[in-house]
Amino acid sequence: MANIKSAIKRIKIAERNRLRNKSYKSAVRTLMKKYQSAVDSYAANPTPETMESVQVAMSAAYSKIDKAVKRNVLHKNNGARKKASLAKALSKVTVAAS
Repeated sequence: MANIKSAIKRIKIAERNRLRNKSYKSAVRTLMKKYQSAVDSYAANPTPETMESVQVAMSAAYSKIDKAVKRNVLHKNNGARKKASLAKALSKVTVAAS
């Protein structure tokens, strides 16, 4: 452990930020997986109810990605890439279902 007061403070701040970043990244991954499973269920059974669950999951994932970008947990291009991959997965299924 550091002896200098400012170094101790930086260690505490770094640990706080690490835990916050970890929780955001974990939540983003979880919501992306939930979205992918909703898209898969829609692909297997394209009904308005399953499409509604896809839209809800997409909204939750987009929201969490945007919040992570806003708080500098994710870079803005990384967030944009994640959102684009989510949209692409849905468009691939909807084109196949049509």
